[in-house]
Amino acid sequence: MTEKPVALIVLAAGQGSRMQSDLPKVLHRLGGVPLVGHALAAGRSLAPETVVVVAGHGAALVQKAVATLDPEAQIALQEEQLGTAHAVRQALPLLEGFEGRVLVLYGDTPFIAEETLGMLASHASDVIVLGFEAADPGRYGRLVTGPDGLERIVEYKDADEATRAIRLVNSGVLAADAATLREILPQIGNRNAAGEYYLTDLPGLARAAGLRVDVVTCDEAETLGINTRAELAAAEAAFQARARAQALEDGVTLTDPATVWFALDTCIGRDAVIGQNVVFGPGVTVESGAEILPFCHLEGCHVSAGATVGPFARLRPGAELGGDVHVGNFVEIKNSVLDEGVKVGHLTYLGDAHVGEATNIGAGTVTCNYDGVGKHRTEIGAHAFIGSDTMLVAPVRVGARAMTGSGSVITEDVPDDALALGRAKQVTKPGLATRLMQALRQKKGS
Repeated sequence: MTEKPVALIVLAAGQGSRMQSDLPKVLHRLGGVPLVGHALAAGRSLAPETVVVVAGHGAALVQKAVATLDPEAQIALQEEQLGTAHAVRQALPLLEGFEGRVLVLYGDTPFIAEETLGMLASHASDVIVLGFEAADPGRYGRLVTGPDGLERIVEYKDADEATRAIRLVNSGVLAADAATLREILPQIGNRNAAGEYYLTDLPGLARAAGLRVDVVTCDEAETLGINTRAELAAAEAAFQARARAQALEDGVTLTDPATVWFALDTCIGRDAVIGQNVVFGPGVTVESGAEILPFCHLEGCHVSAGATVGPFARLRPGAELGGDVHVGNFVEIKNSVLDEGVKVGHLTYLGDAHVGEATNIGAGTVTCNYDGVGKHRTEIGAHAFIGSDTMLVAPVRVGARAMTGSGSVITEDVPDDALALGRAKQVTKPGLATRLMQALRQKKGS
């Protein structure tokens, strides 16, 4: 075993024509994030010095997504898709001066485990190929091994019957020292039916150069590649099954596990309770002891210990719920901080707001945060009471221990301890309702 610095090359240039989509294959979502995000997340477990994503088809879209998923990753452009070895060569200029171990991953292969990548990164051989024992080897390339490691990779079409009987097959993932890639990749030719430069030629050329080539193996499920919508759906089912099982093992209560949907980075503490039909988008943390009631959707938010959310609530990006906060049914929170003990019972929208501790927000309250051009903030102090159906026209501040009357439109700041009323004066016309209805009926009948 050896300890070397690590770099990642993630191949993400293909169109994925079998997906029947204008979207690059690696940008189709699995667990709430693009497929390439899974490869990047797994690779980041190795603390790589450099990450290079090779983009081609839809490069601008891939670059934009990668910038969000991993801002430190660099993009190499493969203008013509001339094979996997050609793709890796496009990444090498961005690894100039790097002398450690390079792992080559695929943006459409989302399930390779961190432990497996660790074996590839720390192996002592010059080139390491990732293989697996296939239940149905089919048309995979066979890995022929011997006392001196991996002897050769034999493509199915070139294999005799004895070789086709081998169940150890090639995943396509490999690792090699940067110096080895620089030396061997230029030797790979394209004398094949497709006229492409294949990375599978690298182990054989390395062995011919006197280098040590070996195989490490993983479970077949880790190597699942996504090529069709059906395979994407199957991968989603597999991802969700694993995420649910892990949550249960970690001490999370899932009332109806099959109806809870997780994202790649969902983080839930022990003794949290998650009701049925809850969907977690990316960027959600739910602390220990919190409860998410049925039919809620959460994304980009943080729920502190003791808080309850739902049912039928939506937490959007930037929602921060303090301890013992209650967010009830048909409440939407976006880019807002709710301090400890805040209660927002029902039928309310809070956007771009800060609500102080122990404040009560009445039903039908809306922070009117958008003027058609820009967003504005609402500040509500601690221990305030916001009456039902209050419209808070931002920017505006309601002070600590202040109150607003039900049905008020608040357009000016409310001082601490004050009561604000923003209603029009009620006018009552005796008998007018009956006369009006009679007139309307007569008009309808005429």
